[in-house]
Amino acid sequence: MAPPEPRVEIARPLTGEAFGRTISRMAHEVLEAHEDLRHAVLIGVRTRGTHLARRLAGRIAEIAGIEVPVGTLDITLYRDDLRARSDYPDLVRTEIPVDLEDALVLLTDDVLYTGRSIRAALEGLMALGRPARIELVVLVDRGHRELPIRADYVGKNVPTAPTETIRVRFVEDGAPEDAVCLMALPEKPAAA
Repeated sequence: MAPPEPRVEIARPLTGEAFGRTISRMAHEVLEAHEDLRHAVLIGVRTRGTHLARRLAGRIAEIAGIEVPVGTLDITLYRDDLRARSDYPDLVRTEIPVDLEDALVLLTDDVLYTGRSIRAALEGLMALGRPARIELVVLVDRGHRELPIRADYVGKNVPTAPTETIRVRFVEDGAPEDAVCLMALPEKPAAA
């Protein structure tokens, strides 16, 4: 088995206090857009989207005293690359604490890239009910869309090259601090 390809960190666009300010700004934007969040639910795309959803719910509660329920969505079976990934995918439980019928769903994910994960998440949500509205909340938008998907709330736009990737680290994942890192991937050798 070949060793994993090394990743080289080339920038730290968001860490520590700036990370917290970004979450606060996003919470304020959601509150400014919606007078009434009684029928809202934050649903995170497992795993880091759920961390973001919990952070936003906590910040909304601190700012406005409104408790928005948080759920988590496993998109594994809705992915368009399911067959290429594994014969036996790891399924994790989807947990939605409220009925989605006529709800305002704030779908959250850490990074928006091609749009394919969000397409899978939309399909998963629609299988669970018919929300009145779905809005997309992402911590980082890195561009390079393959599908016509646009976020309603973006923490940070980080333009990237196709040879780069964005990695979001939450303390909930065991990271020493919250961080968004831009990583350069090594060039792949040309096919013979």
